[in-house]
Amino acid sequence: MYLAFFGIAEKPFAITPDPRYLYLSARHADALAHLVYGINEAGGFIQLTGEVGTGKTTTIRSLLARAPKNAEIALILNPRLSPGEFMLTLCEELGMGADDRAANNSKELVDLLNRYLLRAHGQGRRVVLIVDEAQNLAPEVLEHIRLLTNLETETQKLLQIILIGQPELRKLLARDDLRQLAQRITGRYHLDPLSRQETAAYVRHRMRVAGATADVFTRGALREIYRVSGGIPRVINIVCDRALLGAYTQDQHQVPGALVRRAAAEVFDQERSPRWMPLLIGGLAAAVLLGSALLLWRYAPARVLTGRSPAHATAPAAATDPPPASAAAASAGASTGAPAAAAAPITAPPPTLAQLLAMNRSSTDTDTAFAQLLGLWQASYTPGKTDGCSQALAQGLRCLMLRGSLAQLRRLNRPAILMLSDDAGTASQVVLRALGDDTAELRIGSQSATISLAELTRYWFGDFVLLWRPSGNDVRDLTAGMHGTLVRRLREQLNRWSGDSSSAPASDDYDASLVQLVEQFQRANRLAVDGIAGIETQVALDAVLAAPDSPLLQPRTAQQASTRGG
Repeated sequence: MYLAFFGIAEKPFAITPDPRYLYLSARHADALAHLVYGINEAGGFIQLTGEVGTGKTTTIRSLLARAPKNAEIALILNPRLSPGEFMLTLCEELGMGADDRAANNSKELVDLLNRYLLRAHGQGRRVVLIVDEAQNLAPEVLEHIRLLTNLETETQKLLQIILIGQPELRKLLARDDLRQLAQRITGRYHLDPLSRQETAAYVRHRMRVAGATADVFTRGALREIYRVSGGIPRVINIVCDRALLGAYTQDQHQVPGALVRRAAAEVFDQERSPRWMPLLIGGLAAAVLLGSALLLWRYAPARVLTGRSPAHATAPAAATDPPPASAAAASAGASTGAPAAAAAPITAPPPTLAQLLAMNRSSTDTDTAFAQLLGLWQASYTPGKTDGCSQALAQGLRCLMLRGSLAQLRRLNRPAILMLSDDAGTASQVVLRALGDDTAELRIGSQSATISLAELTRYWFGDFVLLWRPSGNDVRDLTAGMHGTLVRRLREQLNRWSGDSSSAPASDDYDASLVQLVEQFQRANRLAVDGIAGIETQVALDAVLAAPDSPLLQPRTAQQASTRGG
């Protein structure tokens, strides 16, 4: 109804879990990384919990979109089943074609599943079971799931299990009769609601994905959205959708805070006054009482105690009232000949990212960004000659262009050009120079600025370009069965990373031992664990083994904790 009115292509706040609308806050990015790790890591359980509406199901959908090609995922959305029904549902999700009558024969289903898992393992496929709303699982079903982890070879579990549910799942797994299962949970993660800054970034993100080119929600509206929703994404969606509809019916192209309050009152079927309203009312009452008390003190006591008229009673007081501080200082300065004391300086707040982009509009283009990025590598750039990646290639560097997340940039650990888009939809390119826990150091034109990650993600939608220096001119994915110089160099690098000080010449065959070594590196650095040394894996390995003068987003000491060899 309101799409054309606001110039958007689709409803931005639908409550269906569309992965395109996933806003990767720091917590959601970590949660997704845990799940991706769970798909690639063999054995045990991964547990993800969060309050209702915090984005667990949307995170699952995003996980399914990012799953590696060799992963086969069975997703069970309704776990209110008996053990036999659960096993039958699992077999159906994997396309095994089990007979419905087998629901009463658990042994037959387990044997069928075991044969399927062994066949998948032999073909190099990973089988993953994801159970949503796992807090609804009956204890006997959970015990049955635990027994499925006993399906294994001599070296590897055949089934990886991810349990996703509300906080009640943690209480359920803390039961004494389920302690055997709890001991097998190798990864736990809890999704918290969004912060105030993340809530604002979340709303803007969804509006832009839907096609908005300007802010529709005012700052006051964004503050109100956080107040009424508590940072829970599903509640944010419902309130924002109702607020957009209200703005449309009132012919308002921007949504103010008052409209959000009315929308929340409709959604929750109750009036939600602003948090400051009781304070304001109390403050006004106190001001009235204080004013009344001052009037009584000023006039009544003078007549009772001195018998003078109000004019006579107040005259001496007026004569002896001390002058204002500024006037007293000026008077003292005039009488002594000394200058009056200077007023304390007022420190202006640092400029926002939007202001920095506006101030440096002429120098946030592609030429400036590539010149700065190549300069970090002690390389040169000539505007108008050829494109930046071609000039980098001529100087022994390679471009990697991706759409990803801040977590991915941390893993690759190289400075990058970020493509930003401001509130008016104007594109800018800046250089990410350093990345902290909560802040990022950006080079914006001629200025360096430290920006909070929450503010950065409001303008950055994942597109970046980074540079790295491969050991040779031939750059390609390396996979099992290959052999040659590239494979030998890869093995030598991984031996350095793992701390292998053997003096024996490195093999140039990409055999099972090298696959295992690649997987160990990928697992330690939270990359997709597939045993393939793709470009991303090679870039991450190059950063881990970087020379001291090589440009990094984080010092090597910060990365050594996530590597074996350091």
